[in-house]
Amino acid sequence: MSAKTRNRVDSLGTARTLDVQGKEYHYFSLAKAAEELADIGDISQLPVSMKVLLENLLRNEDGDTVTRADIEAIAEWLKERRSNTEIQYRPARVLMQDFTGVPAVVDLAAMRDAVAKAGHDPEQINPLSAVDLVIDHSVMVDKFATPEAFAENVKIEMERNFERYQFLRWGQSAFKNFSVVPPGTGICHQVNLEYLAKVAWTEEQDGRTVVMPDTLVGTDSHTTMINGLGVLGWGVGGIEAEAAMLGQPVSMLIPEVVGMRLTGKLPEGVTATDLVLTVTQMLRERGVVGKFVEFYGPGLAHLPLADRATIANMAPEYGATCGFFPVDQETLRYLRLSGRSEQTVDLVEAYAKAQGFWRDEGSEPVFSDTLELDLNTVVASLAGPKRPQDRVALTELKPQLDLMLANSGQASSDEGVEVAGQGYTLNHGDVVIAAITSCTNTSNPSVLMAAGLVAKKAVERGLMRKPWVKSSLAPGSKVVTDYLSKAGLSEYLDKLGFNLVGYGCTTCIGNSGPLPEVISEAIQKGNLTVSSVLSGNRNFEGRVHPEVRANWLASPPLVVAYALAGTTHIDLSSEPLGVDSNEQPVYLRDIWPTSHEIAEAVALVDGEMFRREYADVFSGDEDWRAIPIGEGKTYDWRDDSTYVKNPPFFEGIDQPLEVVERIENARVLAKFGDSITTDHISPAGSIKADSPAGQYLQDNGVAPSDFNSYGSRRGNHEVMMRGTFANVRIKNQLLDGVEGGYTLHIPSHEQMSIYDAAMRYQAEQTPLVVLAGKEYGTGSSRDWAAKGTRLLGVKAVIAESFERIHRSNLVGMGVLPLQFMPGESVESLGLTGHEVLTIEGLSDLTTGAELQVKAVTDDGKDKQFTVKCRIDTGNELAYYRSGGILHYVLREMIKAH
Repeated sequence: MSAKTRNRVDSLGTARTLDVQGKEYHYFSLAKAAEELADIGDISQLPVSMKVLLENLLRNEDGDTVTRADIEAIAEWLKERRSNTEIQYRPARVLMQDFTGVPAVVDLAAMRDAVAKAGHDPEQINPLSAVDLVIDHSVMVDKFATPEAFAENVKIEMERNFERYQFLRWGQSAFKNFSVVPPGTGICHQVNLEYLAKVAWTEEQDGRTVVMPDTLVGTDSHTTMINGLGVLGWGVGGIEAEAAMLGQPVSMLIPEVVGMRLTGKLPEGVTATDLVLTVTQMLRERGVVGKFVEFYGPGLAHLPLADRATIANMAPEYGATCGFFPVDQETLRYLRLSGRSEQTVDLVEAYAKAQGFWRDEGSEPVFSDTLELDLNTVVASLAGPKRPQDRVALTELKPQLDLMLANSGQASSDEGVEVAGQGYTLNHGDVVIAAITSCTNTSNPSVLMAAGLVAKKAVERGLMRKPWVKSSLAPGSKVVTDYLSKAGLSEYLDKLGFNLVGYGCTTCIGNSGPLPEVISEAIQKGNLTVSSVLSGNRNFEGRVHPEVRANWLASPPLVVAYALAGTTHIDLSSEPLGVDSNEQPVYLRDIWPTSHEIAEAVALVDGEMFRREYADVFSGDEDWRAIPIGEGKTYDWRDDSTYVKNPPFFEGIDQPLEVVERIENARVLAKFGDSITTDHISPAGSIKADSPAGQYLQDNGVAPSDFNSYGSRRGNHEVMMRGTFANVRIKNQLLDGVEGGYTLHIPSHEQMSIYDAAMRYQAEQTPLVVLAGKEYGTGSSRDWAAKGTRLLGVKAVIAESFERIHRSNLVGMGVLPLQFMPGESVESLGLTGHEVLTIEGLSDLTTGAELQVKAVTDDGKDKQFTVKCRIDTGNELAYYRSGGILHYVLREMIKAH
């Protein structure tokens, strides 16, 4: 049911009007709510992010999904600063990127088919909230270090992805409230920050203009960038986003809110990237998974909006649901800079002040927990080699690399491996990829200008990038190239090989493209541990490039510096980058720009750049507009398509539900350790020719050169289920020391691919379970990590802990997330993974229930242990019982008609 047709209750009588520039806006007043709730708690002390949740409940109170008790629970939160109350939250809009957006639209198309098959109007399946899909994940760095790289990469992208883009063009015409930002425009989070977000959202309801906080969920974990602008948003899986589009509220527990107090000011030479890596390390160590983080304190006065967005964007890396910055004068300054109208800016200011969302100097809300950072203590840093929270000071990178090599039985040498026909050698630690990439940093003019200034000074001293470095510049919006050009810095980046390769995620998402063949041969010949340095947010194993084992996150100017040095086996604080034209050593300090130089360059950024680049953002270029659009309420599926196929999720949706009493005599498909990421479970990068997915594509006439990536194939369930658990670096503990997507088929003791084993188990009618350690499912919000798990026949995942989004996605696909009891694990229970498992108590399952698991060993002995059901809310329980969240929506829709 849409927001426009639900019954309004407003039991606290909070409806008010606000006049801005002669226009009347209706809103639900938190000041009035404070009067009515004063005997419970002083809601003016709430963190601003919590006030946004409270407003959402006030506006959506209907006596059913939102009650007065829910509203009062927010005030009650002040007493313990935590709550077990479940609320139903309705964001104003949904944001998608194409890797997760395509399968989401595939699901909507499949739901239309299911509704039509059940004899109902397929147009019942339609987004009720505004949905923006930005195509940003598909461009690859095939061509680089040439002036033609951008044009050639875009041409290749359009050829590779024609089927996907044709499908999205159909979706744009078939569904209401659904807009597509074409390829070659930018990264969804940066487009959201620079254009889509309003801060104060308005809707026409019953002839009135209602103003509310701009809120959203997005199908990418880095949706959190927008919290830097005072817009509450976080990433969810595609399936949860689809449900939100279709009118289902986001079911959530009232969160704990951790306050991070910032003081001081960043010292000279330290960047926003250094700051965010420090924040990420601190918050990950504190433990903020599933919590809101809100930033406050006098240090905010010295943080530009772009720096706030950089910090907010990395919330998934520090584990929080979001990292929120309240609205203040800096928010208004950025809105004007980015070309928003004065009416919008005035409304944001008036509404934020009326609702208590405005940050006043000295305001210190009540938090569940707090920690503090003096910005003056931040030092130049990187993070790696495989986790974004593992910060390494610039001066410690060389010894850290030595330690990594020693632990793997390797050592750096002066000899290296000769690169065929090139006249140079390659050694451990050498940088083979240097990428200025990702919304995290390319949304920030200060670090982009700093990179350009480093390039300018380097070129003027006669330095060049090393020839084995694959360099690239992939900004998150066209505004970036506008201001780099205006500052006269593009030509210097070009001279160092940082030519524009595309407007998209590229290397950060794993679309780094192939290394030159001679480089790949040298890496393999010497079994070299080589490095990538990228200004991204993710550096998980196997993500950036399958041949690159050490991946380092760094600021854009440091990316340029390491491209010049050609190695990470260097202390840039004391060792030279190279020698100039006079054979004199050149140090990083010689070419590092001052804060004044950076500020002068940033001052060149103006609102006209934003207005010009976003004036016609949904139209696309001639190639996009030339793609033919299919007609019809339902999609005309092509049997021969290897990109878009009708998934089997909704077969039998009009049949009665079967009551599941237990998971009986299940086998363990895989046994994993800690920190298994969604990249491990459902990789986005390259498809190996000898993998099950590669074999499937070749069997369907696709040559390996045309495989594209797993991310681009997410509209095809046949590829994606074969690619589940197929990361080249994943380690299944059922096998000894084997990397990649392999397992042991227990009854036969045969080693085979996880997909082949799962299919054999399905033929044997054997249900499956996955065992894992801590932080299962960290990383990107990939619904295919849950969808693929379900299609392989996995009924439950038993882990020590889950990352928030993946746990929700498992429930959303009807897979049971179970957690070992505190202090217990696979190891402590002595589980080998060879047991036969039976899980009881599913017929009368309740939220948070403790379930009994019986594990029978090969020799007939059995052991019993208890696990906690991580279905956390009543809504989630209803979804699980229906087979998943979309199944629930469909069944309710069919039942209602």
